[in-house]
Amino acid sequence: MATSPESKFVDRFRQASRSAFDPSPMNVSGKDLREISPEHGRLAACEEGSEDWKRWGPYVSERHWGTCREDYAGHGNSWIYLPFEASHYIAYRWGEDGLAGWCDRSMQLCLGLALWNGKDPILKEKLYGLSNPQGNHGEDVKELYYYLDATPTHSYMKMMYKYPQAEFPYDELRRVNFERKKDPLLLEYELLDTGIFDDNRYFDVEIEYAQANPDDTLVQITAHNRGKEEAELCILPQAWFRNTWSWNHSKRPSMTYVADKRRIEILHEKLGSYHLYMEENTEVIFCENETHDARATGGALSPYKEPEPVAKNEELMKYGDFRSLGGAAWHSIHSRFGTRLGPKPDGAQETGKDQGFRFHLSGRSSGSFKDGFHDYVIRGDQAAVSSSNGTKVGLLTRHKVAGGSQVSVRLRLTRAEMSFEKSAFADFGHLLQHRREDCDRFYGFLQEDIHSEERRIIHRQALAGMVWTKQLYYYDIRSWLQGDAGYPTPPSRGGRNEDWDHLYNLDVISMPDKWEYPWYATWDLAFHCLPLALVDPGFAKEQLRLLTSERFMHPNGQLPAYEWNFNDVNPPVHAWAVWRVFQMDRKTRGDAGDLGFLEELFHKMMLNFQWWVNRKDAEGRNIFQGGFLGLDNIGVVDRSQPFPNGGMINQSDGTSWMAFYSLTLMRMALELALHNPVYESIACKFAEHFLLIARAMTRVANNAEHGLWDPTDEFYYDVLANPDGTREPIKLRSIVGLIPLFAVEVLEPDMLKRLPRFAGQMQWLFDNRPDLASLVSRFEEPGRGERRLLSLLRGYRMRALLKRMLDPAEFLSDYGIRGLSKYHDKNPYAFGDGPPLQYDPAEATTIIMGGNSNWRGPVWFPINYLLIESLQKFHQYYGDEYLIEFPTGSGQKMNILKIADQLSERLIHIFERDKDGYRPAMNLHPKMKEDHFHENILFYEYFHGDTGRGVGSSHQTGWTGLVAKLIQARGQEDAHES
Repeated sequence: MATSPESKFVDRFRQASRSAFDPSPMNVSGKDLREISPEHGRLAACEEGSEDWKRWGPYVSERHWGTCREDYAGHGNSWIYLPFEASHYIAYRWGEDGLAGWCDRSMQLCLGLALWNGKDPILKEKLYGLSNPQGNHGEDVKELYYYLDATPTHSYMKMMYKYPQAEFPYDELRRVNFERKKDPLLLEYELLDTGIFDDNRYFDVEIEYAQANPDDTLVQITAHNRGKEEAELCILPQAWFRNTWSWNHSKRPSMTYVADKRRIEILHEKLGSYHLYMEENTEVIFCENETHDARATGGALSPYKEPEPVAKNEELMKYGDFRSLGGAAWHSIHSRFGTRLGPKPDGAQETGKDQGFRFHLSGRSSGSFKDGFHDYVIRGDQAAVSSSNGTKVGLLTRHKVAGGSQVSVRLRLTRAEMSFEKSAFADFGHLLQHRREDCDRFYGFLQEDIHSEERRIIHRQALAGMVWTKQLYYYDIRSWLQGDAGYPTPPSRGGRNEDWDHLYNLDVISMPDKWEYPWYATWDLAFHCLPLALVDPGFAKEQLRLLTSERFMHPNGQLPAYEWNFNDVNPPVHAWAVWRVFQMDRKTRGDAGDLGFLEELFHKMMLNFQWWVNRKDAEGRNIFQGGFLGLDNIGVVDRSQPFPNGGMINQSDGTSWMAFYSLTLMRMALELALHNPVYESIACKFAEHFLLIARAMTRVANNAEHGLWDPTDEFYYDVLANPDGTREPIKLRSIVGLIPLFAVEVLEPDMLKRLPRFAGQMQWLFDNRPDLASLVSRFEEPGRGERRLLSLLRGYRMRALLKRMLDPAEFLSDYGIRGLSKYHDKNPYAFGDGPPLQYDPAEATTIIMGGNSNWRGPVWFPINYLLIESLQKFHQYYGDEYLIEFPTGSGQKMNILKIADQLSERLIHIFERDKDGYRPAMNLHPKMKEDHFHENILFYEYFHGDTGRGVGSSHQTGWTGLVAKLIQARGQEDAHES
């Protein structure tokens, strides 16, 4: 649908959004687009249901050990039940993990890769990392790997793993990071720090998946020796069934080697029949994906290399044993869940090793087991494998790779009924190259307005990461609580999630990070859906719909937070994501949008809104609490725990989030009202609810004694409401005080003319409720009528907040808005008898909520993104002539939209190479600016408030993938202006 340049980008009534530069309709028909870009055709076929290109995908987790789902101990400390060392010989109940994993959407059959350099004590078949108790800043993967490319239908996928040629330093990484716990200011000890990549003695292992059709997957593994000398490498692609037969007594599937046809014949009662083809000179080995009971019950933590316990040292032993088996490992978990997990134990807690993994046993004493390939490839144990059949197969090739050269291995998985006239590999190269070209063509359309090659690389890898971090998530709470037939009845696991027994998840879900956070987090997922909607609006909509389904949402209307505690409360951003994805999808479609999706989710969001009103407004005054609200350690006290004196915290952010929620639901109702007038009255109710929250917040804010708004500091603070009726402001300058900026919506006169019932009700409120009318700013626009601004902030308070937010001495850094004002660097804040809180620009120095996230100074993408969209809204009302000093103290002034653009640029710059060749996000080691490193980008969880260095999870293209949305918007804006 062709549009004029004006309507294509800015149509304040029909297409107005929190970002004026959402994806725009392409000036080609759908039919033409399918012919020009085959990947767009595949997406359309998926939407129509005519072809199922997403039946297979990168749905295998990168870490399944240490998850709550596999925890069968009674204390709730999931980290110590099934650690990394036991994961090689214990069959999982609820999922699988692997390196570069690939499977069907029900995870019946998995593909993955194992490697061996001739020196390691175990095969490299999964990514190694430290558990939360082991790491000096919580759990952390200790590998280098990158998601390089992906199409949304998975027709082409590419990732790279850097495999050292020297023995992998498992023990060194465990020990050094654990010893660094004694000083929270010490950085994490990473794989690069060990020197193992010096002189380029490593392999770059590229894994490519290409689908010739929805049931024909091509796999190519290419290992590049980046060193100068010859090096040994075993390449062992694997295929295995997720073990279902040990627990639900389903029919055991089979894999059988047919040597004369060089293929594995695969039979599964649900999946059907498939063939896995290999090239010549491949050794085929089998084992069973079942627990090796002798090792599970024999007391050995690892049959490969038993780590020595940390030396007896009082300073270190208070943190437990660095193998994560010590009882003191409880501290971070117990501080999180408190009395809900029972009294804190004095001695060591029971681990899976202690109980002999009795909930995971196979019941067999002989034969081959899950760890058979380790025993055969490394130690030559012929009895550990079979050459004919099993439930796990390995295709082994052994190589001597000359320095600077490469080797490749190919395999192909097809439906059994598919035949080949010559060889399964005759057209392999041709098909693989076609899929690479399709991927280039797809991104060529998407990046048409992005002219910087550097930004195209960042944009494409960010979106590739979004696709690669899809995962099959399986969790049936009822079965998990009750146990399986033939196994003991499990303990309660500290009461975790017992009131969510309706929850049954067996779905492909976008993960924050498939290693560090291999479970969905509802508020993270809301942000994921915006960059996902750039490439696959259908999948983004399905994700948002999924979390509100009866198998997820609690009957009382609460959305599940995450598996550690589904009852935790995250900011209510789901409705915002629904609205924004609807807008983005509408612009892409060029029509009225998917109104069925919007209407369905609107009703689900009303249920959730009512849950908030009933549960989180303790005093019934439209002032909300909520707990930590996703901001982990932001408070001077742990906001997720009850206050010792029985008081409660009236939260500036909790109340602001609800005002934001009210306005979002109002705006959704107005859109629906354009097609069904019934929704006008519902929109009125949410507008009124917003005004009541705004009035309550203003009343409390105006009370100098109670002080949500401090007139001296000109900032919003949380307030402790004591049982005796007194109030104490918690004067901490954090993003909690900036969140009131999010609650903003502009009502255009054009809309009010088309919705007379809503306009009439609003006018009645203005005429008869002066207390509410005074909260709405109005601006008469000649020839159009009166524009109205609904916001928690009138002009003066907005300016006051922006003055602090845009001050480099407070919130503004070169890389975005900090989580805590830098004022607290030299002015620590203490409340009551608690320890003082200080500006921490990077890793957390205080353990709250596990200790691996820090909101006390770093830059976080989700909050920055919402601030940018809010500024765009304020500009929509105030226009170009309304100027703000930026940065504060500079004497320079610009309009609010330009300030939003500047913040976008600072966030994008985190990933761009500087004059020294470093990307700020990856300025952790000199190696990061060398060839084969600098072009591969990591998308961290959050970023140093002063330097932009990446911190936390290193593959969180979840919400950090929002950088792709920012780059897309900046590119389209540049194109529009030119």
